[in-house]
Amino acid sequence: MNRLGVPPLKLLHAADLHIDSPLHGLEKYPDAPVDMIRAATRRATENLVALTLDEQVDAVLLAGDVYDGDWRGYDTGLFFQRQLGILGDAGIRVYLVSGNHDAQSQITKNLRLPNNVRKFDTHQSQSIEDPHVGLIVHGQGYARRDVMENLAADYPQAAPGMFNVGLLHTALTGRAGHTKYAPCSVEELVSRGYGYWALGHVHTREVVSEEPHIVFPGNIQGRSIRETGPKGCTLVTVTDKGSVAVEHRDLDVVRWAHLRVDAASADDLDDVCELVRTQLAAERDQSDGRLVAARVTVTGRSAAHAELWRERERLTVEVRSIAVDLGEVWVEKVGPGTSPLDVGTGDGANDITDMIAGLLRTAKELGTDEDAVRRFVEKDPLWSKLSGDVRGEDRLNSSSAEWCAQLLSEASDLLVSMLQEGAR
Repeated sequence: MNRLGVPPLKLLHAADLHIDSPLHGLEKYPDAPVDMIRAATRRATENLVALTLDEQVDAVLLAGDVYDGDWRGYDTGLFFQRQLGILGDAGIRVYLVSGNHDAQSQITKNLRLPNNVRKFDTHQSQSIEDPHVGLIVHGQGYARRDVMENLAADYPQAAPGMFNVGLLHTALTGRAGHTKYAPCSVEELVSRGYGYWALGHVHTREVVSEEPHIVFPGNIQGRSIRETGPKGCTLVTVTDKGSVAVEHRDLDVVRWAHLRVDAASADDLDDVCELVRTQLAAERDQSDGRLVAARVTVTGRSAAHAELWRERERLTVEVRSIAVDLGEVWVEKVGPGTSPLDVGTGDGANDITDMIAGLLRTAKELGTDEDAVRRFVEKDPLWSKLSGDVRGEDRLNSSSAEWCAQLLSEASDLLVSMLQEGAR
């Protein structure tokens, strides 16, 4: 139970800040707001700090992957240090575990953290108590990137007379698109008797359990079209009787959206553009002043199918022009994914349509595993023959999830285009 006779205990739970994530490849898109998108993880972190102060929370729980990897320079560490210092000036403690991206083995530079920060050991579980607020946090960080053992197995049973929190970077028994690091079961976490489990690693918000609460807050800022929708943190309120309430709070400054525009009612490209305008405007209006970074895919069986594929470049330019006209919208990519009203029989059209559907389905399945494309690329004999000046962080970078996703997307588009051209 929490301490009696005092106001509720308030905690802010966040994970996967990925501060200064490089976001490769943005420069190739026309009119891309590169600086704004690259700064978005910092601005979202500042929003997190502002929310913490506004809500007057007792402590902040950061469940791993504060950084995207090793710092390019000390400025990344200095930025985070300054944000932690703001919380320290307000008397707010921060509890922090490292994850796979900012594991001890991944970070070669180091700065001393402010006195209000408690960073957990990476070789064994650790319990840190704050008797002033009746809180005890149990956690363990990552010593190396690929932690495949069950860290939760070493976490102790709940301490009596305190509100117990488990802080852990894990994919539990597995989540789509995320490597199964630090695997453990929900039943195992429940058995510890904690009042709340603050998890990280999975970038999609999920309340896994409510008795007790086991929560993935998701990342605080979407970094690509693979991470759409609102992003933020979880505000946790514990009453003096020990009951727990959780509430999602948005922190993102750029909101990614994949709009699938059904062109079934469209007769031509102009009709499609009006449908796109309507959906882009609705997405902008729902984003509360944030920049919308959108991918537009035109779908469905449509009389406009042939024109859309024939005039793909014009379609892209028209949609980007609509985004400029609407304001607060940037279109990352535009693509037709339609089929003709009558696919025909006996002339191979059905085969082509089925082949395209199968290709896109395979690409989607590959794209849910951040390591699958990397393994596929690196096992190709050509990869090992590439010189060091061709491969690297700012070049062909198989260790970058964003680069691999972009490669898969572009390969899929090229093959679909070739199949469509061959069918005509």
